[in-house]
Amino acid sequence: MKEDSLSGRIKRYTNVTTAVSGLMARLVGDRYLGFSIDTPQHAESLKETLGHLKGPLMKIAQILATVPDMLPREYATAFLELQSNAPPMGWPFVKRRMQAELGKDWRNYFLEFEPNASAAASLGQVHKAMSQEGRLLACKLQYPEMGSAVEADLKQLKFVLKSFEVYSGTLDTENLQVEIGDRLREELDYLLEAKHMRIFSEILSVFPFAEVPQVIDEITTNRLLSMSWLEGEKLLTLIDAPQELRNEVSSSLFKVWYYPLYHYGILHGDPHLGNYSWNTEGKLNLLDFGCIRIFKPSLVQGVLDLYKALEKGDEELAVHAYRTWGFKNMTKELIEILNLWARFLYEPLLDDRVRPIDEAYSGDRGRKVAGAVFEALKRQGGVKPPREFVFMDRAAVGLGSVFMHLKAQLNWHELFEELTQNFSAIALETCQAQVLGKLM
Repeated sequence: MKEDSLSGRIKRYTNVTTAVSGLMARLVGDRYLGFSIDTPQHAESLKETLGHLKGPLMKIAQILATVPDMLPREYATAFLELQSNAPPMGWPFVKRRMQAELGKDWRNYFLEFEPNASAAASLGQVHKAMSQEGRLLACKLQYPEMGSAVEADLKQLKFVLKSFEVYSGTLDTENLQVEIGDRLREELDYLLEAKHMRIFSEILSVFPFAEVPQVIDEITTNRLLSMSWLEGEKLLTLIDAPQELRNEVSSSLFKVWYYPLYHYGILHGDPHLGNYSWNTEGKLNLLDFGCIRIFKPSLVQGVLDLYKALEKGDEELAVHAYRTWGFKNMTKELIEILNLWARFLYEPLLDDRVRPIDEAYSGDRGRKVAGAVFEALKRQGGVKPPREFVFMDRAAVGLGSVFMHLKAQLNWHELFEELTQNFSAIALETCQAQVLGKLM
């Protein structure tokens, strides 16, 4: 099966254009014609269309939904639900795909293979199985012609982002487009994801509460990822659990997310409720490693420098941090605008007390801050965020959303200080080179 066929692209262009045109009609109509088709029903309809299309456009919608003030609120809310509600492909499809990956005798690898998917997402779906040795497995199977889908959807993404530039006048989206494209192409490679899993298993071995699946190499290909099955409850089921348990889960998630970044320069770029589960032994299961970003030590140093600059009110250090990240043409006005957003993101880490990640549990303050930032950027003629900023910002917002759903109350400052107190860019560079050299 060709993963990037011309016929596949043409079919994808036709289907995707229908979905994208609905969103563009909303944006253009609201901006230029003075009317709006922004209704919950239209947002839900568009979400359903994207869900059935599957593939990267669905994931792009999720990413855009986490960029503050980029989409109308009804659309952002609907799109954020896509990951957990994607409709699965049926058994005939599964049999054809498994045969394509493992050969006509593929069922000989398993004692059991459940025909119904246990989970379905944007690029593939997961089936529970049992190996010939009696070991429970999770087999993630990629949907057909995802290579075609990625390239077709990235063409539409360019159209969406350019339309947004005209609509908002706040962001130059070139780097956003390039960064999303690179990450999506990486997510198609399940052999690369298998390497990511080994990296995180090595890194997180310092935490006894962290569980990473073990890759089963003999039945893993670049479009089929077979791994050990990790039993656990989805985090969404814990929202009504006792406060103590929700705090424990959130503390564990905070550590497994920040530790790899500040000790190895490696970021899990897609933290949301569906990518984790919690087992009866009090362990956090990490379930997806498709979206991983590796940063230069200097950039991680810049992230910490900005934290220290905001903590001490050191404007010169803040400017240095933004330049390290890749922001250019740093005027006094732009610095003030960036600091407004930075203070919002860093606020829980700077506040030395037990508190929720968001005092109101609503996200309304974040939307208000984002609105103020975007209005200020309009007056300044916009800004071009560096590539590295895209997933760093997205991941921070996504992680905060998980903590908000769980209504966790922790001393985030204390946790952050504990994980970063011995930070050294030189030590990070050494650790990063060691783990990547060993496992990549």
